[in-house]
Amino acid sequence: MSLDIQPPEEWIMSVVIREPEAGTSISAMPGTIDRSLLPSIANGSQAVVIRNVSKQFNKTKRRPLLRFRRQAGPAKPVKPVLALDDISLEVKRNEIYGILGANGSGKSTLIRVISTLLIPDTGNIKVFGYDVREDEMRVKRLINRVSVDASFFKKLSAMENLLYAVRLYGRSGSDLRGEITKILVDLGIKEDRVNAPLEQMSRGMQQKVAIARAFLTSPVLLLLDEPTTGLDPRSKKDVQSFVNDLRDNHDATIVICSHDMDEAEALCDRIAIMDGGKLIAVGTVDELKALVAERDGITNPSMEDVFIALTGRDLRDDEGDLEEDEKAA
Repeated sequence: MSLDIQPPEEWIMSVVIREPEAGTSISAMPGTIDRSLLPSIANGSQAVVIRNVSKQFNKTKRRPLLRFRRQAGPAKPVKPVLALDDISLEVKRNEIYGILGANGSGKSTLIRVISTLLIPDTGNIKVFGYDVREDEMRVKRLINRVSVDASFFKKLSAMENLLYAVRLYGRSGSDLRGEITKILVDLGIKEDRVNAPLEQMSRGMQQKVAIARAFLTSPVLLLLDEPTTGLDPRSKKDVQSFVNDLRDNHDATIVICSHDMDEAEALCDRIAIMDGGKLIAVGTVDELKALVAERDGITNPSMEDVFIALTGRDLRDDEGDLEEDEKAA
């Protein structure tokens, strides 16, 4: 019996990986990315350019559970939600770029627009010189994305899911199982759990498998949407170490959305702060702290102080995740 298995949405992204030369260890493969498709963009030049991007969602009313109901008067007009409001920013090649924002700020929508999963209503986005509309497939070849709710074949094990994923990226070899096991163990999954079905793993453990999947493909542009949600402190540090390794040793550019102030401060070269679909401020950690210290007279402000000062609310405030607006649209 043959199975027609379709990969989840986020597996559509792929990178071009060279076949190993004779005598080359497969374990070294994540570093051998074929850059021939990339335009000549030096480190420090713009890898992602976003210009005047807006995205609006219109919530639709869900149908009532009862087939018949009394008319209660005319339906109320549906209020559109402006998820992204004229966003412009640039991410440099080989940069770790952070996006901070409370739920509903639009940061997840921005990640989905960059990854071609959503089409902006206005404006344009280029990834390594390729337009996300006109050159969609080329952009997808350069990207991998880790979302807070990763997609898997839950009946299959972590090993089976990852073997399937990396083979979609053109990788094969007898050393793959060993490499996958090492990465999962490094992320805090016990070796005797590697072959357990995903449905028997906690949400945090499944998130570790999603992160392993992204690292195994060594993308040119890695989009991380709340990647460490549900992870313990040790696993968070392991993920941060992997992110730094991808940037430093595999020439990756990384955009990371996070609620974790310490994580953003530890990892990111620059940080963008979003609120209500708008871009509030962009700068290094030191620049943002200096801005708030000078403007508001706060001595030695933390990143949480910075966020509250610039947006007027606590990052932990939850006003409803904008992903819900996307699903309702």
